Amino acid sequence: MATSNLRHLIQKDMRRYELRKPLTLLRFIRYFYLQPVPGLKFTIILRYCQHYRRRNRLLFYFYFLWWRRLKTKYGFDISYRTQIGEGLYIGHSGGIVIHGDTQIGDYCNLSQGVTIGVSIRGQKSGIPKIGDRVFIGPGAVILGGISIGDDVLIGANAMVTFDVPDKAVVAAPVASVISYKGSSDYILNID
Repeated sequence: MATSNLRHLIQKDMRRYELRKPLTLLRFIRYFYLQPVPGLKFTIILRYCQHYRRRNRLLFYFYFLWWRRLKTKYGFDISYRTQIGEGLYIGHSGGIVIHGDTQIGDYCNLSQGVTIGVSIRGQKSGIPKIGDRVFIGPGAVILGGISIGDDVLIGANAMVTFDVPDKAVVAAPVASVISYKGSSDYILNID
């Protein structure tokens, strides 16, 4: 990945957050310290970490330590080995876990609570490959050696362990009433 390619990736990522102007020192200070945007901040440091991984060990370790700090601070367990296309958008911080060998296409959205991981047994053992322009909703789990097509929407709390064709919508079962006992045993210390 050349430096111009790194700038291109960061610019595409910034556009997903409706930030059209190039990253200057003043904008860097604004978006990293004055008005931080957790998803963008993490993504930019992840890109720098990936870029310098095999080019400059000193800069790699600098960004690696920063990446580790942000990983803990925001709850993004996304490995610097993960192949992620341009225009990544992370909507909310918290609870995102992605296996290091996962491949994610261009212009994908990740919501809070997403898990993309490996399955070590069965017919679909392996690591997922995510296509372009995929929206992954809150709490979604994608496991195994499956392929998610382009322009796919994966709804909230969906468990995906099968191949998903292009332009498909995958959703979890609809909630239903299972009892009328209410919350009286769960709400405590009421005057």
